[in-house]
Amino acid sequence: MGAKLRYAMVCSSNQNRSMEAHALLKRHGFDVSSYGTGAHVKLPGPSLREPNVYDFGTPYKLMHDELRRKDPDLYKRNGILPMLKRNLGVKNAPQRWQDNAADGCFDVVVTFEEKVFNIVIEDLSNRKQVLIRSVLIINLEVKDNHEEAATGGKLALELCQEIESADCWEDAIDDIVAAFERQHKRKLLYTISFY
Repeated sequence: MGAKLRYAMVCSSNQNRSMEAHALLKRHGFDVSSYGTGAHVKLPGPSLREPNVYDFGTPYKLMHDELRRKDPDLYKRNGILPMLKRNLGVKNAPQRWQDNAADGCFDVVVTFEEKVFNIVIEDLSNRKQVLIRSVLIINLEVKDNHEEAATGGKLALELCQEIESADCWEDAIDDIVAAFERQHKRKLLYTISFY
């Protein structure tokens, strides 16, 4: 199928939840990008107090090679090296949502936690609105661990397939969300914003 809508997957660091969904949607032929909304990209370190912190735009490959040098056993065991390897197969580096104006408009933005959902809405309302094009922002709450991200990616794919196959998502979205919530026993937040 040729995708008719443009999708963005957004979490905090553009590493786990958004990239799991990005990889899956890309494999299914969607026109998809992904972003993080945090100030920095954070990856777990040797302890909670010592995360690995990177700037957005730092290539996944560079992170992967650096962490493999630091402690290959730890970062293999906690799933960070396999995740970074997956990520570098999808795109070069994590991107920040707030800096993405040059990427053009999206039709559907899926976020994976409420804080990120609110940041995206606020960011769009602060932008100069030129086209007045509607964009659906929808939040699917997913815990930031590898198991949950895998489930979240599948749910995001299913949701986007429903939206993609609707003749007019603006008319269909209430029904799509209601059916999804019933089937998966998960609450979705959504709003329509504008570019």
